[in-house]
Amino acid sequence: MTLRSVLIANRGEIAVRIIRAAKALGLRTVLAHSVADAGSLAAQLADETVEIGPPAAKKSYLNIDAVVNAAKAAKVDAVHPGYGFLAENADFADAVVAAGIRFVGPSGAAIRLLGDKVMARQVAAKAGVPTVPGSEGRVADLDEASAIAARIGFPVMVKAAAGGGGRGIRIVQNADEFARQFPQASSEAAAAFGDGGLYIEKVIERARHVEVQILGDGDDVVHCFERECSLQRRRQKVWEEAPAIGLPEGVRARLCDSAVALARSVGYSGAGTVEYLYDDATQQFYFIEVNTRIQVEHPVTEMITGIDLVQEMLRIAAGDRLSVTQDQISIQGHAIECRINAEDPHKAFMPAPGTIETLEVPNGAGIRFDTMLFEGYAVPPFYDSLLGKLIVHGQDRADCLARLRSALDQLVISGIPTTIPLHAALARDPSVKDGRTHTRFLEPWLETDFAQLARARENA
Repeated sequence: MTLRSVLIANRGEIAVRIIRAAKALGLRTVLAHSVADAGSLAAQLADETVEIGPPAAKKSYLNIDAVVNAAKAAKVDAVHPGYGFLAENADFADAVVAAGIRFVGPSGAAIRLLGDKVMARQVAAKAGVPTVPGSEGRVADLDEASAIAARIGFPVMVKAAAGGGGRGIRIVQNADEFARQFPQASSEAAAAFGDGGLYIEKVIERARHVEVQILGDGDDVVHCFERECSLQRRRQKVWEEAPAIGLPEGVRARLCDSAVALARSVGYSGAGTVEYLYDDATQQFYFIEVNTRIQVEHPVTEMITGIDLVQEMLRIAAGDRLSVTQDQISIQGHAIECRINAEDPHKAFMPAPGTIETLEVPNGAGIRFDTMLFEGYAVPPFYDSLLGKLIVHGQDRADCLARLRSALDQLVISGIPTTIPLHAALARDPSVKDGRTHTRFLEPWLETDFAQLARARENA
């Protein structure tokens, strides 16, 4: 391995995760951090730190010049962007490479190609991957978009071409609503992403969200099987599993092969995720998008395959070939990840920054807690509310759920509200236990089942 050092251009639990993976490979670690994160766990664990700006992300973690200058000053060999912030910014990837430093991820050209949702759909179709019925590309105006919506039938999704993370999406039920929503969606996309381009997709009713983890070294691509991320609130993932629940083996093979074919068609390098909607009724799957970075939910894949995806990314960035072949990768058991956020699930998920008073982490076989917390840590109000991820592995899904329930009961984070009660309730819900969920399951469940549990607790 030719890398000797890496700068981590991120914060929170993913920064901690990358630092630990890099140290396991013997690399010198440098953390680029904002003023607000000077006392973070990642800053304590890194060999060196570089302050890159004030708390506001746009002046620190989203400041390309500040991050690249920090990498040059630290004389690192590579930059790992983690997820979020600049992770899927093609200009950032190009700037890192232009500075003579390796970018831990795909090329700027690949990020541009796959990061634009419309272009990615076209790449997928060319590679023979099924896509959701909709526009062939960006729609020129309201008239064209309305004609496409009428042809494929309502409800439809109006989606930002440059969107991501579940943002920039509107579900429209009829033509009148479409005429009102379309210009608003374009304006919002322009404000959020600097690009007002839109495209149209058919809504797949009661779809499941299934995604395939891929690894490429520029020449070869392998998949690490699939994950299910159907439990979502406001199109943000809450709970993830690997493998997908009850997926027929024939479907699994076609799904994973299609992801590999797409990645090979662009000479993909690094870790990535190809995301799909899956229709249980027809056993058909449809391409949604490619995420050209490590995912929040990557640990469940690591638990069922034994592959350290972050270390693999670093090796690939060093110029090494993939360390595993496809026939060496297999599914072992089942894993579930719960995202633990600083939010109050009983008060409309209101963000809840504050100081951690007590932290008690469960341990034992098959239990992992990826976090940046420690007792006395003041969770800042400036960033995403993710505190950590509880990941549990079992021999099968039933065993995994039993271990998860026990682990959630043992996980204690006091001082601020968290989403632990939400996950404890989900882990005991009959529909969740039976795998009868889909992407539109969680929000109605929160208004009924979870609300009833909260009332019962108050009256007890």
